[in-house]
Amino acid sequence: MKFSSLDLAPSLLQAIEACGYSEMTPVQEKAIIPARRGRDVLANAQTGTGKTAAFALPILQQMLDKPLADGARRPRALILTPTRELAEQLAHTIGAYAQFLPFTITALYGGVKMGGQANKLKAGTDIIISTPGRLLEHIALGNVNLAGVEFTVLDEADRMLDMGFIADVQKLMQHTAKKRQTLLFSATTSAGVNELAHKLLKNHVDIRVTKVNTTADTVDHVMYPVEEARKLELFIELLDEQNWFQVLVFTSTKEQADQLMRVLKVNKVDAAVCHADKTQGSRRRALADFKSSKIQVLIATEVAARGLDIQGLDYVVNYNLPYLAEDYVHRIGRTGRAGNKGHAISFVSREEERIVDSIERMIGAKVKRIYREGFEVGNRDQLLKNIAKKGRANRTNKATRTRINRNKG
Repeated sequence: MKFSSLDLAPSLLQAIEACGYSEMTPVQEKAIIPARRGRDVLANAQTGTGKTAAFALPILQQMLDKPLADGARRPRALILTPTRELAEQLAHTIGAYAQFLPFTITALYGGVKMGGQANKLKAGTDIIISTPGRLLEHIALGNVNLAGVEFTVLDEADRMLDMGFIADVQKLMQHTAKKRQTLLFSATTSAGVNELAHKLLKNHVDIRVTKVNTTADTVDHVMYPVEEARKLELFIELLDEQNWFQVLVFTSTKEQADQLMRVLKVNKVDAAVCHADKTQGSRRRALADFKSSKIQVLIATEVAARGLDIQGLDYVVNYNLPYLAEDYVHRIGRTGRAGNKGHAISFVSREEERIVDSIERMIGAKVKRIYREGFEVGNRDQLLKNIAKKGRANRTNKATRTRINRNKG
């Protein structure tokens, strides 16, 4: 379905064409029309599906349809997102859609002084894109009033839940107009997301894009069974032997990311790290150096990597498997693009064996295992049996609160 078939303003269609788009993605086909009509929307859509246009275009069109009678400039649309990187990315993308429209867009986030942001707010803005905490700070200082906000978007709602922002989100929604339209977008579904939707949405349209949890056919998935304590050693060995370049490595924790960074430095490998404890300037430099091929390895935690504009990589390495199979798909989505060959390499410890089955079900394929000489672990089936046996062996009798240990006596 083409954008030209929609009842959109010529200036908006001109911007869409200037961005190089003509055909709508599945989530855009399903979301734009009901959102254009003012319906609340709950959409399950991952990064890379075109979800930004799915919520931005109908809001921009409605703002054109219903200009403010007094001609004043005050916030009419609020888009909440979990990180600075995502706020900046959204401001850039939506700015492109609004390039021929009479609207101003202001991005608010932490890590920078508030003065410049406050000046922009006081000068007048139509659309605010913000992280929850920074917007609450501006409200407390009297820099902005959200009473006239008619359109609200929660982007990456699942991440905001994970990061503990939902209480702040609910506070912010109370500052907006009682009669408002709310669009909630989430990459994954969960009880928490559904509960939030129940609280914030009214008579909403539920949108689920089919086959969102898939990876490109051009991605080669391999897993190396290895003890957790030897992952560092294996990574260094493979990096040197196979001459990987421009490798994005995911770790589960900041501590693991820092440890890997230290070892790479000792081995004279050019690398950088991105996680929440790093300054915004440090993360920006790391990303810029990685994109320009100044460094060989970029190490990132799950949350820090969301929103980083990195595509078309040859190699993505899971130093640790993610807790959710959906997150595996998100990580691997940065390789194997546009028909190019990509490589997804995962290091799998004993404790991570259970996650493998859910990943294979999610991607609809068995993942090839490479048993590296010198890094062998036990037989996989036996490992799973041992894990299950250990779980049964150390249970608590709920009635008496006493410990049951079947390994004794």
